[in-house]
Amino acid sequence: MLTPPEKPKALGRVLAGAGLALVLAVLPALPAAAAVAAPGDATRQSQQWVFDMMDVGAAWQVTEGAGVTVAVIDSGVYPDISDLSGGTVIQGPNLTGLATSEANPNWGQHGTWMASIIAGHGHNGGYDGIMGIAPQAKILSIRVIPDKGDPGYRKYNQEPEETIQDELATGIRTAVKDGAQVISMSIGYSAPSGVVRAAIDYAHSRGAVLVASSGNSGNNDTQHGAGNPDIAPVSFPAEYPGVLSVGAVTSQGVPATFSSGNLSVRIAAPGKGIPAEGRDGLYYTVDGTSPACALVAGVAALLKARYPGISPAQVTEALTATAQQTPSGSYSVLTGFGIVDADAALLKAGQLLQAKAQGSLIAATTHFGDGSSAVPPAPVTPRGGGWLDVFIALLAAAAAAATFGGYRLYKTRRS
Repeated sequence: MLTPPEKPKALGRVLAGAGLALVLAVLPALPAAAAVAAPGDATRQSQQWVFDMMDVGAAWQVTEGAGVTVAVIDSGVYPDISDLSGGTVIQGPNLTGLATSEANPNWGQHGTWMASIIAGHGHNGGYDGIMGIAPQAKILSIRVIPDKGDPGYRKYNQEPEETIQDELATGIRTAVKDGAQVISMSIGYSAPSGVVRAAIDYAHSRGAVLVASSGNSGNNDTQHGAGNPDIAPVSFPAEYPGVLSVGAVTSQGVPATFSSGNLSVRIAAPGKGIPAEGRDGLYYTVDGTSPACALVAGVAALLKARYPGISPAQVTEALTATAQQTPSGSYSVLTGFGIVDADAALLKAGQLLQAKAQGSLIAATTHFGDGSSAVPPAPVTPRGGGWLDVFIALLAAAAAAATFGGYRLYKTRRS
């Protein structure tokens, strides 16, 4: 069992892989390069409960995410593993300022797990290994944080707050400019940033769906102020408006004990014991709101693939309106509106795009006061017609007569 990343002491410091907790129980599988049918089958079987809970199998009858690029803003994605091979990964910029080589075994651990959960396509004809939620999608890797074991982690952790926030903001903007329709952020910061908020607004305005992990504090807002000394578990970027914040549940569909609960949480997904492929080709189970975020990002990719013109707001509505919750339609700070349902969300998205605004059947005046009956009469009755016309005619005749009489008098005096 490896230890999760440490929480930096400085307020606002980024948590490297902050959406990850209790990480890494290695599955009984061989390295991918030497994989055989049995270990691969065991890995795929270990994913089945995730697919069932999210109703992914039915969604795959409609789309597998072809044509969509998901930006994984994380610690980097190592492309040379079996279940992400064949050009699935597009390498974007390294914004950490660190010179750690991609060949270093501590480079991109967290990001690679997340990418395999989103867009893994298996191997041996697709029958073995990790199958992502959107197996035909592309991954755009943008490195903004190092893993704890990265040789440059200490240096990164000493960077000014403004610098690391700028790196995230640049990563978001780069993702949009490079064509990402979905942005997955399994990371967390303990303080907000104006430049990041602006970058999120930029991405949202250009149609990108932003998904983030809610964090692993294990506390929730409803406990704060009720004898609990812990502060509310706010985590950014999940807390920003326009970002779909994701909580985690177990295989029993109940909130995971580590999952942060706050009013930013909109939806939940499996987050405990989630199979993923590591950069070393081994298979792991991963716990935390990080994998939950990746799973929801995969579903968002399915919606974007099926309906390219769908807006981020419509994606959020499709996901939240169809989420599995008891009682239906209720809300929880731990699971939002419920566990994501991929197939139902696809159906709802289609309905949202078919709906057209209709003109009102009610006169516009009825929306103001009491309608036409409330319009007061003019203070003075308008004049016109009747005696006024006669009066004007008489004045005109008198003027003409006076003019003619004066002319005749003038002529007589001259003669």
